[in-house]
Amino acid sequence: MTHTPPFRLSSGGRLIDRAWQVPFRFDGRHLKGLTGDTIASALLANGQMLMGRSFKYHRPRGPLASGAEEPNALLGLGQGGRFEPNQRATTTALTQGMVLRPQNCWPSLDADIGAINNWLAPLLPAGFYYKTFIQPRPFWKHLFEPVIRRSAGLGRAPTEADPDRYEQAYGFADVVVVGGGIAGLEAAREAAEGGATVLVLEQSPVWGGRTPTDHPGGQGAIDALLADLRARKNVTLRRNTMATGLYDHGYLIAREALADHDPNQGIPRQRLWRIRAGHVIAATGALERPLSFACNDVPGVMLASAVRDFIADYGVAPGRRIVVVTNNDDAYRTAIIAKRAGLDVPAIIDARHNPAGALPDEARALGITVLGGTGIAKVKGHRHVEAVVTCAYHGEGAPLQTIDCDVVAMSGGWSPVVHLYSHCGGKLTWDEAGAMFRPDPDRPPLGPDGKGNVTCLGAASGNLTCAGDLEHPEAPIMPVWVMPARAPYKLRAKMWLDFQNDVKVTDVELAAREGYASVEHTKRYTTLGMATDQGKVSNINGLAVLSGTLDQPIAATGTTTFRPPYTPLTLATIAAEAKAEAFQPLRKSPMHSWHEAHGASFEPIGQWRRPYAYLQGTEDRHAAVHREILAVRRGVGTLDASTLGKIVVKGPDAGRFLDMLYTNMMSNLGIGKCRYGLMCNENGFLMDDGVVARLAEDTWLCHTTTGGADRIHGHMEDWLQCEWWDWKVYTANLTEQYAQVAVAGPQARTLLERLGGSIDLSPEALPYMQWAEGDLAGISARIFRISFSGELSFEIAVPSNRGLELWERLHQAGQDLGITPYGTEAMHVMRAEKGFIMIGDETDGTIIPQDLGLEWAISKKKADYIGKRAQSRLHMKDGNRWKLVGLESLDGRVIPDGAHAVAEGTNANGQRKVQGRVTSSYHSPTLDRPIAMGLVHHGPARMGQVLDFPIPGGGVMKARIVDPVFYDREGSRLHG
Repeated sequence: MTHTPPFRLSSGGRLIDRAWQVPFRFDGRHLKGLTGDTIASALLANGQMLMGRSFKYHRPRGPLASGAEEPNALLGLGQGGRFEPNQRATTTALTQGMVLRPQNCWPSLDADIGAINNWLAPLLPAGFYYKTFIQPRPFWKHLFEPVIRRSAGLGRAPTEADPDRYEQAYGFADVVVVGGGIAGLEAAREAAEGGATVLVLEQSPVWGGRTPTDHPGGQGAIDALLADLRARKNVTLRRNTMATGLYDHGYLIAREALADHDPNQGIPRQRLWRIRAGHVIAATGALERPLSFACNDVPGVMLASAVRDFIADYGVAPGRRIVVVTNNDDAYRTAIIAKRAGLDVPAIIDARHNPAGALPDEARALGITVLGGTGIAKVKGHRHVEAVVTCAYHGEGAPLQTIDCDVVAMSGGWSPVVHLYSHCGGKLTWDEAGAMFRPDPDRPPLGPDGKGNVTCLGAASGNLTCAGDLEHPEAPIMPVWVMPARAPYKLRAKMWLDFQNDVKVTDVELAAREGYASVEHTKRYTTLGMATDQGKVSNINGLAVLSGTLDQPIAATGTTTFRPPYTPLTLATIAAEAKAEAFQPLRKSPMHSWHEAHGASFEPIGQWRRPYAYLQGTEDRHAAVHREILAVRRGVGTLDASTLGKIVVKGPDAGRFLDMLYTNMMSNLGIGKCRYGLMCNENGFLMDDGVVARLAEDTWLCHTTTGGADRIHGHMEDWLQCEWWDWKVYTANLTEQYAQVAVAGPQARTLLERLGGSIDLSPEALPYMQWAEGDLAGISARIFRISFSGELSFEIAVPSNRGLELWERLHQAGQDLGITPYGTEAMHVMRAEKGFIMIGDETDGTIIPQDLGLEWAISKKKADYIGKRAQSRLHMKDGNRWKLVGLESLDGRVIPDGAHAVAEGTNANGQRKVQGRVTSSYHSPTLDRPIAMGLVHHGPARMGQVLDFPIPGGGVMKARIVDPVFYDREGSRLHG
């Protein structure tokens, strides 16, 4: 027959507004749609059935579905920075001025040179790429690898920056209902009547699911439910919001489309919701399955539900002459709707013998021929459907008759949308009667209380009858996986399962024969279900074919793993505001504005900006650091230490936990006391250090390095959640809850006493490595008597909102004492003068505490700590490891950081042997000479020896090995 292109019906279309036309462009053509159209319905209305090409064979593809399960109609959308590939035409609303282009084709959609792959199909069976790459001849790989790599992917990745805005939000509800169909809305009303706060999420722009399309009176029932819910203050309704993933304990991720593809609205394009739900009701419906018959991928072969959606919802006829093929009653609705829209329905081909019931009777009453016990042997046509050849379903595929048509509406049954239920651990069961996997109510996902906190309702539960008064009894489905049932190979080789990835029935059969009996292995070998629809229309048919080939029940084969997201999320939505300057949050201490106003030159440390030095007048950084160090050594200085990590560890097992984290004992630390601790990773290497203070019987406060706070907190939680999950320990990162100020220098105690308060700062009341709390200058404070400078020092922690106030009070009270703020570089120099190590300088991920002379910080009493077993390995105990020493320059020059000390001879690579390296190197204003620390082979045993350090540009610097403590070795200044 002559092909009739799709067209707009003269009436109908409940979702469109015929009064408003919407211009757009497709493949260079200027077209018009209507307000309410999707891209797919607008293209069909313009006679465009061909919308894409398949991935491997570049076969012509038209829309198969009408929703998120669509595998074929994927387009490049937009221009410049707003270009996006793989946009699903069936779910993307048409907006004015859209620019669309087909993808996976060249030079054009109609004339695609890649279609040659279709003729080469016998050479490209399932797994051909794996076999290509394991050929023994290298040239074989080099010949084909570039071709295969260039062929990978469907659409082109955008190359320009995205100008749109995105945002994230948080939501909380007692009950979250996912799905705005009749089952979901009724569940929401019931929960709301019980007093719960209810949030309802619907992925599409309209409420009701399939009910208004499929059932007379359905829209009235939906409107009544919506009116009831909108009148309730404890109910929130959100359309255009796709729930993409459900995780443990009711943690739900959803994407809300606010101004998708319409930048003129001036609002964020999308919003990513992070929702905590007490209970989740998944009323997500079901997806129709295709049927596997020869040439079922020709444009114009569509799901029956999609055909009636286009007719009823958008007033678009995919063709004038529609043949329906089915194994269940639901597809009869498509024939009935098409016939009433004035379209010709020459036959309903039903694999069941003598189909009977209300829907078949209604179809016959409209004059539609029903062919029972019949199937489709093949579809005629290449770029569009021209006819179908029928056969006896249980036969070998011998033709019975040819029926002219331009559309085939197929229905192989329905599969509940169980993705969310499965994401969080819910198990499925095979329903033989319904020929589907449905949620197993006896094995639900468990909430924190050990009870099921996810419920599936309606079609998502496997109950495919419509809810409420709209229920319509239907005859049982007859499972049909291959049509005809005993189809010969030449027909099975043309039956498509995954329409996007070009996976055929024979590909799955081949995988089974080659030993890929696991459904997960078959998936990867054939790429079944790995397309952008993630197997929504292909997986059940594919695993049924696999089961038949393996001669085992479908239940025994099982399903592949359901993983979020349910539909693709753009990276921009996931990142939201975290781009450009906000890619990482810029963290500033409470005193940051003061630092800026007083000449601070900042340096990045992790996500923080800390003052490197405070420049005065014409000073450069070097001069400023020199001045700051001498001010601290001679009088008093202040350091903003707010960025140091502060992690509280609390609970009955907190001491036990800290004993495992740190190399030394923390459980026996007295309340009110502090202890320096080292933390190693599983490989025994030093990863962080800091002072631990015991606040109460069951509470400790752990200080970490600035860059280590988040990492160490994550390290703690990793061990608690994965290894010691039954220990009663709670951790919280309080870094930003407190401002912390180090007050250091001989006049430190004098300065603090001037502020007044309830804390006794005398050496007897607050000796070194203890803490006290009370008020200081009228501010609630906790004062630690600890020092990183080697001077008398106090670190004062106050609530963040009082940090600037404390800082300013200190500087007002200490003017006559010469109070001076000092930055991170002065801190680094002073700690090196005292021989204190710095994580990241003296450590590089391969250093153990013993290398740094810190054996005193390793407990010999406790049986274990993280890293202890690793440190007992032969290499860790090897006497040839490099050890920490001090280095004294002989010619008064500062040795470059990282410089290597060379030895006589060469190594295996012919390079000069290395016997050590510099880890920290500074000019010491206190000593008025260079100082350095380094790791040297047998260093502590070689005191007084001189090492050679070649420097860039030529020449050698010489340095003597000395004790790493350069200043106040006795510690008299530190103790005040």
